[in-house]
Amino acid sequence: MKDLLTLAIETSCDETSVAIVKNGREVLSNVIYSQIEIHEKFGGVVPEIASRNHVDKISGIIDEAIAQSGHGFSDLDFISTTYGPGLVGALLVGMSTAKALAYSLDIPLVPVNHIEGHIFANFIEYPELEPPLLCLVVSGGHTHLVHVKDYHTFEVLGKTRDDASGEAYDKVARTLGLGYPGGPMIDKLAPLGDSSKIHFPRTYLEKDSLDFSFSGIKSAVLNYINGCRMKNIEIVVEDVAASFQEAVVEVLVDKMAMAIDVTGVNKIALAGGVASNSYLRAQMQQLADKRGISFYRPSLKLCTDNAAMIGCVGYYNYQAGIFADQYLNAVPNLKIGQEYASHK
Repeated sequence: MKDLLTLAIETSCDETSVAIVKNGREVLSNVIYSQIEIHEKFGGVVPEIASRNHVDKISGIIDEAIAQSGHGFSDLDFISTTYGPGLVGALLVGMSTAKALAYSLDIPLVPVNHIEGHIFANFIEYPELEPPLLCLVVSGGHTHLVHVKDYHTFEVLGKTRDDASGEAYDKVARTLGLGYPGGPMIDKLAPLGDSSKIHFPRTYLEKDSLDFSFSGIKSAVLNYINGCRMKNIEIVVEDVAASFQEAVVEVLVDKMAMAIDVTGVNKIALAGGVASNSYLRAQMQQLADKRGISFYRPSLKLCTDNAAMIGCVGYYNYQAGIFADQYLNAVPNLKIGQEYASHK
């Protein structure tokens, strides 16, 4: 069987990334340009600035990815591109570039769901891994508990009804004056604090629900901080970070345990930016050990937005005959498992 080589493009938010991936799982290059330093002074991603930086950087990133791979454009079999979810302007930069490349090289264009890409980062990290599995997708914009039944069938067992877990991390960190992005800062400070010092609420919603809600704990932390400031009580940032993280991770792990009971699946995984959180990874490993099941998590580079994961999904979409035409458009609110439909 002929090897299949794809050039994959990811520009859904503030990372410009291009990768060359062989047969879906062998990463020949994965170049990532991050705009964190640019957006840090604003306390979050500014969409227009993100889009302009993608325009400035993408051509150079493509050249770098091609050079690192040891291949040329003529070796490519198809182009993979993220078409949602994400910031519409940012998505359009990567998609327009992908469409131009596919057209000029006369090769297929394969559309990829960004969130499915995060899940598939585990298939790159663990070449032996196959569905079915349960995956907790946790990031600044998403918190989903997904039953991955095969490479094209996803059942969302639970999702956040308000704030995503990563969003809660960032808002709490901003209130504590820790800067942006806040998640890594809280993860760094939490081990220095006492997680039992402050009790923040755990929201489980209705009995047996696998949905999430993090607006309550976010508000509780902000109220605690404001209350301390009004009463001139010292705020021990490390204790707040530890207590907040303990509450969030406890709910995430408990919901995963419930999903294991419901489905009987014996493989669990993490995906998304918050999947790099050291405490969450440790607690998920503890759950897996307790249940006697396997736990998978991407390396830190594959937790962030990157094109290698897009190339992995692209390979399986290509195999299934999922192609796009030049009418491909961005779908900012694309859902997990939502089938691609031509926008002609």
